[in-house]
Amino acid sequence: MTPATKVLDKARVSYQLHRYEHDPQAESYGGEAADKLGLDPRQVFKTLLASTDNGELLVAVVPVVGQLDLKLLAKAAGVKKVSMADPAAAQRSTGYLLGGISPLGQKKALRTFIDDSAGGWPQIFVSGGRRGLEIELQPEDLARQTRATFAAIGRGD
Repeated sequence: MTPATKVLDKARVSYQLHRYEHDPQAESYGGEAADKLGLDPRQVFKTLLASTDNGELLVAVVPVVGQLDLKLLAKAAGVKKVSMADPAAAQRSTGYLLGGISPLGQKKALRTFIDDSAGGWPQIFVSGGRRGLEIELQPEDLARQTRATFAAIGRGD
């Protein structure tokens, strides 16, 4: 169906797909997913891309209710500074459109960091690779498939 689901199918990872009608006027893609699927927004994670001071792209997976803490991400990645990646570079590198970037099945393997709050949930929700599609899976399965590191990279609002 999408590169994200193909990765999970190939690895025989257990997951569930959840679809909803995407509203192009929605202010927050992740917030919209939580609302329309009736989920706790702390359990729904958004996928963001950041760029290090030497141009390396990093993937950050954080709850939709909070924000990515760039200083904490830099510390987790062992670099001096990171900033949000250029949207066009994020789309080129991942092969996904903004609002539908999944941490799974990206065109290029990037270092990935998942906020450690994910470990408090038996299942989390991440983008399935397009707007209106969420994947429910165990945080450990997501980490295995993305070779991610769990780190305190988010801050609540």
